[in-house]
Amino acid sequence: MISGDGPHASIVRDAGSAKTGLGWLARRLLAREAGALAILGPLEGIPALVRAEPERLEREFIDGRPMQDAKPCHVAYFNAASRLIRQMHRRGVAHNDLAKEPNFLVTADGGPAIVDFQLAMVTKNRGRLFRMLAREDIRHLLKHKRTYCAEALTARERRILENPSWPARLWAATGKPVYLFITRRVMGWQDREGAGDRV
Repeated sequence: MISGDGPHASIVRDAGSAKTGLGWLARRLLAREAGALAILGPLEGIPALVRAEPERLEREFIDGRPMQDAKPCHVAYFNAASRLIRQMHRRGVAHNDLAKEPNFLVTADGGPAIVDFQLAMVTKNRGRLFRMLAREDIRHLLKHKRTYCAEALTARERRILENPSWPARLWAATGKPVYLFITRRVMGWQDREGAGDRV
């Protein structure tokens, strides 16, 4: 849900919207997103955390268009998005859901922004699992680059694209469909940048 207008607009998630029996999951997702945003802020291109409570999360609304609408076709966008992702990784955050184009925004100045950190991994120990997830963040960005700016892909980037990790294959086949059903259909949580619906 979008609250407010103009520079003071924010995105609000409410665990109270979860159906009976799913409140624990809603609170866990809220806590995961709040933890990631708290560590990443202030980082340009990442929404600032406004307020985090056990049942409610409020974060900055970023004025931008979802990737599938903006269709960025300039290599500068993808280079900047790659730098932003690597900054996240250096702070110990792997997004873990960048396969979805709506999680990438194109801001008014043509730069990248990233939203929806409910599945983020936050860790001080960047061990093997974290490195695999971080690599998947980059691989998903490259998939989008292949869609909109394929001519700019390097040979190394093509090799990365051809080799998804086993956790990525397992998640796509099992966990992700369940997660999307619960958060989108049951809880009605969506990041609404570019959708034009202000509440």
